[in-house]
Amino acid sequence: MDVFGIDFTSRPKHRKPITCLHCTLQDDVLCAGDLEEWTDFAAFEQALQRPGPWIAGIDFPFGQARRFIETIGWPRGWADYVRHAQSLTRSGFREALNAYRKTRRSGDKEHRRQTDIAAGSVSPQKLYGVPVGLMFFEGAPRLVASNVTIPKLQYGDPKRIVVEAYPGVLARQLIGNRSYKQDTRKKQTSEQRTARLDLLDGIVTGRLHKRYGLGSRLSPNFAKIRAVITSTRCYAPFKQPGPGKRAWTASTGQIESIHWKAGLRTPSPCLPKTPSVRNQPPSAAWVVAVGQRILNTEV
Repeated sequence: MDVFGIDFTSRPKHRKPITCLHCTLQDDVLCAGDLEEWTDFAAFEQALQRPGPWIAGIDFPFGQARRFIETIGWPRGWADYVRHAQSLTRSGFREALNAYRKTRRSGDKEHRRQTDIAAGSVSPQKLYGVPVGLMFFEGAPRLVASNVTIPKLQYGDPKRIVVEAYPGVLARQLIGNRSYKQDTRKKQTSEQRTARLDLLDGIVTGRLHKRYGLGSRLSPNFAKIRAVITSTRCYAPFKQPGPGKRAWTASTGQIESIHWKAGLRTPSPCLPKTPSVRNQPPSAAWVVAVGQRILNTEV
C-alpha cells in the first residue's frame, strides 16, 4: 500500500513548496521513501490523479464549521459550498471572511468544527498567522475536482483515498505540548531542536508500534526521517481487528468534518458529541503529515 504525507501551503513556491513523502506499508511497517517538492498547484493536482491504490493525509482543513456556513448563508452541501467559495476568487473569499468577522461580537468571530476542538486546532476561517482559511480555499476545490474518495464525504475513485490530517495530535502524544517547529530558521531555538529529536526518537524506538501496532523503517537521510512522522496517521485505524474497529478521519462530512466508523455502524457526519482524538489511533498518512510540519525546520 502506498501512503503519502502531504504538507500543504496556500501559496507554493521555491522557498516553501508543497512537500510530499512517499511511503509504503509492508505488513505493519511503514517504510519512508522518496520526498517530492511541488512549487505549484499543477504538480499537486497531477499527484491526486496518480493511479491507486494509495491513501494520502493532507494537513489543511477540508471544510468550514456548520455555524459559519449556516450563518453566512452559503450552500450547506460540502461540494456546493466549496464551489461557491471558489467562485468568489481568492480576494473575494478573503473579503467575505473579513466582512463576516466584522459583524460578530468578540469571541464569536471565527468558528471551529467539532474536529478542530477535539484536535486543538484553529478555526478554518483563520486568514492570518497560519492562513488555514486560504489553504482551504486553494485545497478543497482541487479535492472536489480530483474525484478522490474522502471517507463519508466524497465517493470518488475507491483506490485513491484522501483524509484530512492534523500533525499536532500525534506530536502531542509523543512529546506533550512542547513547541517543536518554527518555519523561520532564524527564530528556531535549541529547545525546539531538542523537541524534534525527542519526537523522532518516539517514532524510531518503537513507541508507535507499542501504541498503534505500526513500525517504521527510515532512511539515513535526516530530511526523510523528519518527514516520516506524518505518514503514519492514515493506516492504523483501518488495521484494527474485529467489529469494534474505529477509523478516525478528519474529513469534512457535508458541513462538519469529523467521522467515526465502528464496524458496520456509520453515524451521521455531523456528530453531537466528539470523542477525544487524543485517545484514538492515528493513521499512517497522518503521521507522514506531522513529519512534513517538521520537514521545513532544521534539526
